[in-house]
Formats: sequence, C-alpha cells, structure tokens
Amino acid sequence: MLPWPVDTVPLMLAPMQGVTNRAMRQVQVQIGQPDLVFTEFVRVRQATHHRISRSDRRESAAQIPVHSSLPAPPPLVVQLIGHTSTALAEAAQLVQDQGVQHVNLNMGCPFGRTTSGKTGGSMLLEPELIPECVFAIRHVFSGTFSIKIRAGYADHEQIFGLLPIFADAGVDFLILHPRTVEQKYTGRADHEITRRVVAVSKIPIIANGDVVCAEQGRQLLKRSGAAGLMLGRGAIADPLLFQRIRGLAPATVSAEQFKRDTCTYLEQVLAAYRELFCGDQQVLGKLKAVVACMEDQRLQQWLRRLRRSRNLDAFAAEIK
Repeated sequence: MLPWPVDTVPLMLAPMQGVTNRAMRQVQVQIGQPDLVFTEFVRVRQATHHRISRSDRRESAAQIPVHSSLPAPPPLVVQLIGHTSTALAEAAQLVQDQGVQHVNLNMGCPFGRTTSGKTGGSMLLEPELIPECVFAIRHVFSGTFSIKIRAGYADHEQIFGLLPIFADAGVDFLILHPRTVEQKYTGRADHEITRRVVAVSKIPIIANGDVVCAEQGRQLLKRSGAAGLMLGRGAIADPLLFQRIRGLAPATVSAEQFKRDTCTYLEQVLAAYRELFCGDQQVLGKLKAVVACMEDQRLQQWLRRLRRSRNLDAFAAEIK
C-alpha cells in the first residue's frame, strides 16, 4: 500500500542533509503542505550494539505538529543510509519497532562515505551487493519501502539493470534523480531517462531533480508519466511551490510579493530554529543554508545581504 491516496499525484519534500531537519519539515508542512516528508540521513552504523544514534532515533520518531486547518500530518519517511544487509535490516527493524511505517534506502547521495563501506550513491559501485541489501530490508519491514537512487554511478543506463531487482524485492516506489553519482549536482537532470524508466518500470517512479517552478513540475509530470514529484532546493527556496504545482497558489508572482512571502517564510523558520538549535550563531548558519537555495535573480541584492549577515539580529532586521 502506497503512502498517498489512490488516484493522486504525490508531491514530496526531498531529504536534504543539514536542511530538512524536523523544524524545516514543520514549516514546509504549514506553508506548502507536501504529501510526504523525509528525514535527513539516518546513518546505519556497523556497531551491532548501536546501529542508530540516539539523535537519529529521536529524528525518526519526531511527529509533525500541523495547523488546525490540515486534516492530518503527512507521512514521515525515514531515510536509511548504510551498506551491509545485516546492518540495514536491523536498522529497519529498529525503526519499525519505534512505530515507523515508511522507510527509504538512499542510493543517490554523491557524498557517501567510502572508508568503512560504500554508502549512498557509492552503493552503485558494487551492484552485486544491492539485491542482498534490498531483500534484507523488505524481509523485516512490513510498511512501505522505497529507494532514492541516481541513474547510475558513471553510466546513465545502470538503472535499467536494477529495476527488475527492485520489482522482485517488493520495493513500493522508486525516486529517481537522473544524474550519475559522478556528476554530483553539475549539468542538468536528464528527465528523458526518467521517461524511459517510467515506461518499463513495474513500480511507481517519482521524478526528482531541477524542478524550481510550477511550469517545470507540471511539464515533467506530463512528459515523463511519473507517478509524482520530489522537490528539493526548489521547495526550500519557495515552500509554496507545492501549491503552485497543484494550481492552488499563483504559478508566478511579482518580485515584491515574492519577497514578502519569503520574509514570512524565513520568520517562521527563524522561530522554529530558535527552538531546535543552540545559540544565535548556529541558528544563523542554518538560516544561511536555507538562503543558499534561493536564486531568484530579481532579489539578488537582498539575498546577498542575507548571506552576508554577521549576526542573527542583522538577519532578522532584513526579513522584517
């Protein structure tokens, strides 16, 4: 059973390490109302006595408070990053025992550690180990199980050889970012690959990569046939992007209106970050990571001032 209603097109908030913490997820839900949200990495350790850190356990169990106008919080998907079948299976069992109903395996991050084992996108360097990891998670986890993946490590065609494995293992849906791991974030996401994968896949494909405006999102859904979209930097820059794609908010607005909306958004993030993080400098650093996702050419001077703010008071004054 998929974690979104039948006959709907889910719009998901992407997991972004260092950005989509539980405070950010709460603000995104209040403003844009994504259909699913994901944790940052829940790192799966090799130590048998401590597979998941205490802080990651808290993160995976975090509940999202929502505005009274919303019927229910969106499902939270816990994203695991690790590299051995035993460790991943035990971690999946651990979060399931906490009440987690949705897990995701990261096979896409281009910055996975390679010292103690290949994680994230680096798992694609050892494709012979992937079936064992995927089947091990599916064997122990009774909720929905998804995978976030790049098209390949160095070869965009690698994904096509993995699709039958994922289908046979009972993976519920796949999130595809159609770059290679080697590309990192350079170039453009090749959504012709997304279209081809959708055409041959037996499981739903969620398209991810380079969607920063409503028209891009709508066209990607139309041309690829994807079951839904995952939004990352575009949603961090503009949380109303979910509603814009749905047609429930204007697709475009004036620079003045966008700046007002952004100020309101950043004020909410600042308030949420004060509760989650310790000290003005940590809060400021986290806020600047949010602003780093904003690239609206009409507001470049103002955005530059935000990025150069030397203290939290100066930042707060800019968004009043």
